[in-house]
Amino acid sequence: MKSFLFVLESAPYSGSHTQESLDVILISAAFDQEVSLLLLDSSIFHLKKNQNTAGLSCKNIGAIYRSLALYDVEEIYVEEDSLLRLGLRESDLLMPVKVLKKHEVSPFMKKFNFVLNA
Repeated sequence: MKSFLFVLESAPYSGSHTQESLDVILISAAFDQEVSLLLLDSSIFHLKKNQNTAGLSCKNIGAIYRSLALYDVEEIYVEEDSLLRLGLRESDLLMPVKVLKKHEVSPFMKKFNFVLNA
């Protein structure tokens, strides 16, 4: 089994990129690959509770993130500085995450067979 780390950096609802990235993540997990996510910068807003997409003409992605566990995607990481810079706490997020310090990110990425920007 290969290990994949998908690194997300872009804000949610910024075009079709978010949905396409989530589709690739789910497809990879469906083929019994070890899949983890790392959210950096404004992509942490993907996990924010109580998202309101009423005026955006798109689906709320929160449901997709909550379904990741069904695909055995259980390792979700966020970078601590990004979380703090955005004024968010772990309790503001839809699901439990693991928090990495900025200096831990690069060595962490080396543990995976594949690192993909999503």
